[in-house]
Amino acid sequence: MSRVGKMPIAIPKGVDVTAGEETISVKGSLGTLSRPVNPLVAVKNEDGKLMFTPANDSPEADAMSGTMRALVNNMVGGVTKGFEKKLNLVGVGYRATAQGTKLNLQIGFSHPVAKEMPAGVKVVCPTQTEIVISGFDRQAVGQVAAEVRALRPPEPYKGKGIRYSDEKVTIKETKKK
Repeated sequence: MSRVGKMPIAIPKGVDVTAGEETISVKGSLGTLSRPVNPLVAVKNEDGKLMFTPANDSPEADAMSGTMRALVNNMVGGVTKGFEKKLNLVGVGYRATAQGTKLNLQIGFSHPVAKEMPAGVKVVCPTQTEIVISGFDRQAVGQVAAEVRALRPPEPYKGKGIRYSDEKVTIKETKKK
């Protein structure tokens, strides 16, 4: 059996988990998330702990029990603490400003770029070269951060572009004659 799938998820106070036949929903102080349950996984709520077991002996059911446990654990963590991704802008004249649900970027193009945030995702710019994307859905936060980074990914010769705060960019040596 999957090592991740064997570990139970402790449900903290203030979090309501409803595990049905087809969906599992988690409700907390930050919001509500729901996800369809894979038919290869059996979900049990015992004494404030969620247990995930494979429905049969197939390798697919074993793998999905660990996957479902990880996804639901992220849902529980999201509705209690939330998730955030930090991005940095590197380059002369690169600026970011957040206005409500819009992120306005000046990243070296002839025009400013505006990115609309989906529901449940907030954006804050503490400085002109920092972007903090936060929300309670880990997948949505990561997807929005990846889309913002894809607008101007870091280039390998000068390192200019949008990068994650913990990302290391290897600078290439220029061509010699």
